Amino acid sequence: MISALLIFSQLAISTPPRADLILTNARIYTVNDGHPIAGALAVRDGLVQFVGSEREALAFRGPKTRIVDGGGHVVIPGMVDAHAHLLNLGFTLRQVSLVGTKSYDEVVARVVARAREVPAGQWIEGRGWDQNQWGDTRFPTHDALSRAVPGHPVVLTRVDGHALLANAAAMRAAGVGAGTRDPEGGRIERTASGEPTGVFVDRAKGLVERVVPPPSKEEARRATLEAIKEANRWGLAGVHDAGESRQTIDLFEELARAGTFDLRVYVMVADDSAAVAHYFARGPQSALYGGKLWIRSIKLYADGALGSRGAALLDPYSDDPKNSGLLLSTPAHLRDVATRALRAGFQVNTHAIGDRGNRIVLDAYEAALTDVPTADHRFRVEHAQVLHHDDIPRFAKLGVIPSMQTVHQTSDMYWAPNRLGYARTLGAYAWRSLLQTGAIVPNGSDFPVEAVNPLLSFHSAVSREDASNWPPGGWFPGERMTREEALKSMTVWPAYAAFQESVTGSLSVGKYADFVVLDRDIMTVPPEEILGTQVLATYIAGKAVFVRTADSAPRITAR
Repeated sequence: MISALLIFSQLAISTPPRADLILTNARIYTVNDGHPIAGALAVRDGLVQFVGSEREALAFRGPKTRIVDGGGHVVIPGMVDAHAHLLNLGFTLRQVSLVGTKSYDEVVARVVARAREVPAGQWIEGRGWDQNQWGDTRFPTHDALSRAVPGHPVVLTRVDGHALLANAAAMRAAGVGAGTRDPEGGRIERTASGEPTGVFVDRAKGLVERVVPPPSKEEARRATLEAIKEANRWGLAGVHDAGESRQTIDLFEELARAGTFDLRVYVMVADDSAAVAHYFARGPQSALYGGKLWIRSIKLYADGALGSRGAALLDPYSDDPKNSGLLLSTPAHLRDVATRALRAGFQVNTHAIGDRGNRIVLDAYEAALTDVPTADHRFRVEHAQVLHHDDIPRFAKLGVIPSMQTVHQTSDMYWAPNRLGYARTLGAYAWRSLLQTGAIVPNGSDFPVEAVNPLLSFHSAVSREDASNWPPGGWFPGERMTREEALKSMTVWPAYAAFQESVTGSLSVGKYADFVVLDRDIMTVPPEEILGTQVLATYIAGKAVFVRTADSAPRITAR
């Protein structure tokens, strides 16, 4: 009897639980420093069961195990965009796209084309214009748009989301005129006579947006699902959603509860007093609905954006000497919310782009941490785009994470020196300087401000060149990341920045089996070839949520 029990015990030890899926024939960059490269992995119950050689992985094969032949391709952990706007992406996919327009005339032409498709009087929305890409880089006025589309109210959001252009019909609907005052934290661009030109910056946007018909819940649901599908297509397994309303978060929860939410979303609660009070009372929520949703951070705003001259600068803009930007929140408000968040166990992530905006946020965080000393708070500054050299070391000293979007550098480098002057440009998009102090830099895109493709940010991080590989050698190349750092900036560093490092960020045993199959090796190909990479498949918890085509994707066979 004892002998039989001993044999049974030995069999139990030598027979591991059978895997649901085994990935073989791949070059796997695990982003696990203890085992950086592997040839195979096994998945069970949505978690990584084993990482190592193919021979070892196949020891976990059972009669129902699916074998994924990686075709010799590269596999990396599921990429995470550490700063994006999920619902906005969904709505943008349905609006008039103004991305890439080279003139105001082209913007107007695209709106005219949409106006032919919709009934008179129906609102038309668009997004993506950037006057810095036109021959005339001044803000446009509404006149040409109003003449071309008189029968529809039109609102067109600038690429950065911090300014909009409204036509005459939209301004009439909003009751905006020469007598309308600039709101605190906002600016109405005006003619010499005081009439609105049609451009509304930062909080002034709300003067027009308040009369735009809101989307229905069903429209928001469809937009969310479309945005998730688009994210999966580009190899994203997760996003940090930088500011959503309680209504939107409720929708996310509803979709995740129903099992239709194929993305891991670390959602930040938008700065609304009622919503913040609600979530503080509820308490931090992590890994809800099978690890699809986290609700434990608050999104604040310090200033506007550099492209629309709303970023708050310590000294005036070099190309607009009477303007130093806009503060969207008072220092007292930033400190108050940060202090209450520390007491409630919440993280605070504050948008700050200008050097004055960043300094005010760091000061507010330091004051809050003095009031409520807290270890491992992981407060973040979203963008940290233009920094005074005295403030760069403060991030690591305070334990504050600079959450940056490297692709912004390659989008802005053509005109940023005109805004800032040479001296301030040395502290702009300075991720190497921050890394050298001991900080980490979670990477993102800020989509729909930039394209969803996370490899654009990877390429920008390692080359500081645009998609056409300009300028040769990179713009201020001393600020480049290594490829290993760039991969971490899209995997383990976002995981840490979202308190997720124990469950995601690397292909390690016990973590979620989120991974991406690529058709080329982004860690070794020449930099100019990185952006030719295609995502062949995206897996979340061992489930394929995107497969490119039958002939180019990894072969999936059961054997």
